[in-house]
Amino acid sequence: MFRLAMTSVLSFAFVGSNGLSELAACPFCAAVSQTFTEEIDSMDAVVIGKLVKLPKKSEAGEEVASRETPKATFQVIQIVKGAKLLLETTTIETIYFGDGQLGKPFLIMGVDPPNIMWSTPLQLTERARKYIPELLALPKEGEARLVFFQKHLEDEDEMLARDAYDEFAKAPYPSIIAMKSKMDHDGLLAWIQDGDIPASRRRLYLTMLGVCGTEKDLPMLEAMLRSEDRKAKAGLDAMIGCYLTLKGAEGMPLVEELFLKNEKAEYADTYAAIMALRFHGSETDVVPKKRILEGLRYMLDRPQLADLVIPDLARWEDWSSMPRLVQLFKEADEKSSWVRVPVINYLRACPDPTAAARIKELERIDPAAVKRANTFFPFGGSAGAKPAES
Repeated sequence: MFRLAMTSVLSFAFVGSNGLSELAACPFCAAVSQTFTEEIDSMDAVVIGKLVKLPKKSEAGEEVASRETPKATFQVIQIVKGAKLLLETTTIETIYFGDGQLGKPFLIMGVDPPNIMWSTPLQLTERARKYIPELLALPKEGEARLVFFQKHLEDEDEMLARDAYDEFAKAPYPSIIAMKSKMDHDGLLAWIQDGDIPASRRRLYLTMLGVCGTEKDLPMLEAMLRSEDRKAKAGLDAMIGCYLTLKGAEGMPLVEELFLKNEKAEYADTYAAIMALRFHGSETDVVPKKRILEGLRYMLDRPQLADLVIPDLARWEDWSSMPRLVQLFKEADEKSSWVRVPVINYLRACPDPTAAARIKELERIDPAAVKRANTFFPFGGSAGAKPAES
């Protein structure tokens, strides 16, 4: 079921008009949650308050006459947003279920004035108390914004480290490139080699190293790529992407040897390599597209995984692969039957007049596959396909 779903997603990829040409964020990163900035932007009022009174707890056996949820009281010590709404507000009462220590600072957000509904308070460290107001002074995007958050990557306050990561994960890739001269190269190396760093963050640091790194970093990356330790290869897609960014086309033989030609390579590793090549084929020119296609075509010799690259062959108009794909369709068995729908979509996208004849030929072998391709992916053609460039 998983492979069928994956086939569907990847097959659909070359039907759209935009392909992968516009990456909105760090190419190998996924944000964990809303950033503090996004949350603040969505609120009408934001304050930092000091806990001055906890809700009264009922004694054992005592019946609570009121069904109203007990509220804690917070003294407003700083208005972060909504000063005009809170001119005469000195304390806030809101629902709080924790056992916070009196006098500690909390972040409290509210919506729907004039009777503002306040959120559940979030306790802040002293570092976070300073951090939150600083966010409002930052530019909305660009180098200066990311330089600020770089200081908080792996912050001792995990909440700030997570927020800084999410900011990078959502930043446009060109903005990450623009801060190259301000990147902490040595810090990135240390984090990448730290086995306790989560894979998600390691992907970000590898992406950044691809921007600011040099050929001196290649031995470390090659050793990680060859490692049999899963922990050492965490974030493999970004690692391969970084390696190729620094090595260029000369790095392709190693990637092919380890992940594309190697039938013993784990599925996750092979897929990571394909994702890295897809990134370079769409977003950079450090490896010529023809060289990337040469590497992807090795996957056609692994029928059970060939469906992973067929959409890329169509997207980049590698029509020379048509005979091999027709052969794959004809030879498909129960272990590789999912290759058939992507092959049909490839042929539908192909401008070669013989492609239509091949579809009719294959329809006699498996009419259901052709029907699925037409039903689930009704828009044939490849308006967004990009030709391979030398």
